[in-house]
Formats: sequence, structure tokens, C-alpha cells
Amino acid sequence: MRIILLGAPGAGKGTQAQFLMDKYNIPQISTGDMLRAAIKEGTPLGLEAKKVMDAGQLVSDEIIIGLVKERVAKADCENGFLLDGFPRTIPQADAMKENGIDVDHVIEFDVADEVIVERMGGRRVHPGSGRVYHVVYNPPKVDGKDDVTGEDLIIRDDDTEETVRKRLAIYHEQTKPLVDYYQKEAAAGNTQYHKLDGTQAVEAVSQQLAELLG
Repeated sequence: MRIILLGAPGAGKGTQAQFLMDKYNIPQISTGDMLRAAIKEGTPLGLEAKKVMDAGQLVSDEIIIGLVKERVAKADCENGFLLDGFPRTIPQADAMKENGIDVDHVIEFDVADEVIVERMGGRRVHPGSGRVYHVVYNPPKVDGKDDVTGEDLIIRDDDTEETVRKRLAIYHEQTKPLVDYYQKEAAAGNTQYHKLDGTQAVEAVSQQLAELLG
């Protein structure tokens, strides 16, 4: 059960990742977590990555692929694994293939940009507790105030319309080509590709995933 999740920020990947991890007993592999762990453990790749990051540069695909390869060889990946936020680009996807990291299912969460802007732009957060509200889907009892303390809610910088649109533009430019890439891979019989309507209720999406993956 080796799975890649594709979808724009705010398309609901994180929520479904949790469901899949629990259901199939597989770990979620996030490149950020992997980098931090490798640096903390002081592995050769971790030390290399730290040098690059200390110099304020981006960690190369080569290092990332090396980390992924090491990570998927660990015992907890026996039943499979879940990749979220990786691969982000075609070269990364090619490198995975060249390194023999096979994938059984690629799942795309399809949500229109306008819906994502509304979803994320409507979030309100209580800074003290981290409680999250949404003006449409989960409004506070009193507009702009936390239910428990009555303190003001804020819009995080990440959730402003401008930031969300910027992140979506980067997604379309960088990651959208992976949709075509993996659809071709599926047509060639190398993986299975599933496209889900991410605007449905969370439970409905989870149920579809369970049916698709069996």
C-alpha cells in the first residue's frame, strides 16, 4: 500500500492522510520531518543537508531522494507508506523511479481554486489555544470571537487570499505536471491513478478511498 497524495494546499490531503495511516497501518512520510530527523540523528545525509540549509540553500533532489530511500527501507514501512508533498516535480518523480521506489496508488484530490480560497480564506484562529473556526463551515458563536474565552480571532498570514492564491499558482506550475505524469504511468500499468472530488464531505471522501484501495 504505497501511496502518493496529490492536490493543492487546502484540498484536504492532511485529513485523508490521517485516515489512511490509521486504516492501513502505514506511516506518513513528510520530507520536512525526514530532514529534521536525519539532521537530529546526524546521519551522513543529515549532515550534508544541514550544511546546505545552514548556507541558506535548498536541499537538492539527490539528498531528498536519498532520505526517502533510507526511510522506506525502515521496518515501519513494511505494509507501505504514504507520501505527502513529495514528489513535487517531474525530476523527483523520475528519480524515485530510477531508485526503484515503486508506488501502488496515486490519489489526486481535485478542488477548484475558488473553493480553496473560500475554504482557507474563511479560517479564523484563536491564537491562545489554536482553536480553528471557519466563517462558513464552523462559525464561532459570536462573530470574530473565541467561543471559550471571548477573545478576538485572527486570520493567519497563511490564510489571506493573496497568500493562498500565490501558493495555488506555485502548485499549478510545479506540481500539476505530476498529474499528467502519473496518469501516463497508470496508462502504462505502472501504478493506479484515482481522482477524487475533494469538495465532498470528509467522510464521503474517506469512504471512497476505502472502496478504491480495498
